[in-house]
Amino acid sequence: MVISVASGKGGTGKTTVAINLALSLSEGCLNNVQLIDCDVEEPNCHLFLKPHIEKKFPVGIATPEVDESRCDYCGKCAEACQFKALAVIKEGRSILYYKELCHGCGACAYICPSHAVKEKFEDIGFIEIGKVGDIEFIHGLLNIGKPMAVPIIRKQKGLIDRRKTVILDVQPGTSCPVVMAVGGTDFCLLVTEPTPFGLNDLKIAVEMTRKLSVPLGVVVNCSDIGDRKVWDYCNRENIPILMEMPWNRRIAEAYSKGIPLVEEMPEYREKFRLMYNQIEAIIEGTIPKSIAQTKN
Repeated sequence: MVISVASGKGGTGKTTVAINLALSLSEGCLNNVQLIDCDVEEPNCHLFLKPHIEKKFPVGIATPEVDESRCDYCGKCAEACQFKALAVIKEGRSILYYKELCHGCGACAYICPSHAVKEKFEDIGFIEIGKVGDIEFIHGLLNIGKPMAVPIIRKQKGLIDRRKTVILDVQPGTSCPVVMAVGGTDFCLLVTEPTPFGLNDLKIAVEMTRKLSVPLGVVVNCSDIGDRKVWDYCNRENIPILMEMPWNRRIAEAYSKGIPLVEEMPEYREKFRLMYNQIEAIIEGTIPKSIAQTKN
């Protein structure tokens, strides 16, 4: 089963949920959990897990290189580019290439009738693979100044081992990298907080997840602050609230020191396992998706 852990906004505890769910499920299950940090613009799972990295490889995109000695300036490459990265000036017989707009899709090289467009590899980041105890750990990092995280996330998802329980820590928000990471997963955990901002961004994330046809549930962090509007919204929308994490100074202090929650407070292991069992039951259809807990 592949579980994506996402949030409509940053700072809700998404990484905390992803890391501690992986640690809770890996205990006593040899090599059965895979944790992939898909927040390639700012990965931070490694700060808590301190993995032993065994492999590292670059990720790049195929960018166009035009041989103007073969080009007849027909303009078909520019017409094919949906991102306007190419412009053909027929009168001046020249081609302008805006690399910041290029998504490396290869359409220009494919469509060129004179085979004047060739592709070259441009390094945009890297992926590292390692181990944390019995957890297979994977994370990627986008190079500074590169605008496209999606190709790295696509490569990461190509490493998913469906024989294992796979947990994807997704970057916050609802942008293209989030859509790439969440799409095709078996279940999405949306982590929120009971504040006006938390509820507003949760609604946007729920809409995105439903557009992707991915079943979802909610984790409410700092559940004993704020108001009850998150619970009211989830009940109206038939969204299960699978776990609540009340504010606790020990949790905050452990986080600031890079200590996973389940190591500081082992009693949470059972809570994360219970949440996983509920996710399994929802996917298998043994409990309704509309089940929602009330505040403890």
